[in-house]
Amino acid sequence: MDRRAHAAIIAGFFTVSIAYSIRYGYGMLLPEMLSDLAISKTEAGVIFSTYFLAYTLATPVLGALSDRFNYRYLLSLFTMVMAIGALLMAYVADLVQAVLFYSFAGLGHAACWAPVTALVQKWVPDRKRGTALSIVTMGVGFGIPLWSLLLPKIVGSAGWRTGWFAMGLLGLIVAVLNFFLVRNPVNTAADDRTDEPSILQFWSSYWDLLTDRTFWVIGTAYLFVGFNVIIPFTFLPVYAREVLTLPYEVSTRFVALIALSGVVGQFTLGPLSDRVGRVRVMVLCGLIMGMACPGMALVPDTFFLYAFTICYGFGYGAVWPVYAAAATDFFSRKNTGGIVGLWTVFLGVGSIVSPVVCGWSIDTSGRYVWVFMLGLASGVLSSVLLLFGINRRKKKK
Repeated sequence: MDRRAHAAIIAGFFTVSIAYSIRYGYGMLLPEMLSDLAISKTEAGVIFSTYFLAYTLATPVLGALSDRFNYRYLLSLFTMVMAIGALLMAYVADLVQAVLFYSFAGLGHAACWAPVTALVQKWVPDRKRGTALSIVTMGVGFGIPLWSLLLPKIVGSAGWRTGWFAMGLLGLIVAVLNFFLVRNPVNTAADDRTDEPSILQFWSSYWDLLTDRTFWVIGTAYLFVGFNVIIPFTFLPVYAREVLTLPYEVSTRFVALIALSGVVGQFTLGPLSDRVGRVRVMVLCGLIMGMACPGMALVPDTFFLYAFTICYGFGYGAVWPVYAAAATDFFSRKNTGGIVGLWTVFLGVGSIVSPVVCGWSIDTSGRYVWVFMLGLASGVLSSVLLLFGINRRKKKK
């Protein structure tokens, strides 16, 4: 790989790191936000859902545009939008403002996954795609543990609002980094000149995907993954704080454990998918994530809660790069951004529904166990779909 490929991986690493820190920093700051803003858990779920609503609506458009336009400006601009949304969260006074500002952050995050994975895959050779995407996704395993250590100290000394401000400020720095590091790869649609207008290419590529059975199977499995992931990242710290009565700084460690063990999953399962096949590893990730969820709530002992959290993270860490790498296993490389973008719509639907359903369940029943059982069901369903719904075939050129 040349130096531009390495620059793309570095930019992707830091972009993914701050994007997912801002996303899942919400769950780490939520225990302190609940009482200060006087919101219920259902309302807390609504805030998170609107983030994913903006993210979901924008991702397919930005994913497809990334295949045809300048990556440098796209990633720099939308990373800045995401950072501004996080900065504004430091000044929210009520539910409406939180919904508006966090959805702005979600809009910015829409360019921080599909375009990033498309850019990296276009720079690196096929034999290294799984490994390269695993390195990029390790940004999550770097950022979330870092903020799980920083946020309790920031909150303890300056309050949860300063935590949002700090994450937003770092997001602005990453936006500048993207401007200097990111360049379009050679021989991409953004550099080619064709007789067909770009808008026709845009809709033509989407229409082909929407008539493909494999695309729908993987997308639906991704939907269940999206539902599953929200549960521990949003409600596990609150569960540890309210039910297990653990200190705030301890409750945030569970999010860090997921991210740290996720790095191990990326190191092992990501490269493994290059050898044994993407679908097998995707199935394994879904099973691990699903089966770890009930253990978090059914076993009240803290030691076992740590153990199940680490197990969950092992599957969680690998699921993102493996799904992204599957795009060029089954479909044309030139449409990678659009494919990952559309799959992220499915992910977003699951992520929009999950926090509201789970928050409502906790408010009405007063118990967390049913929420984590939903995590079991969604993880297993994603694996079953992939196991029985994918026909092995060569990708389209």
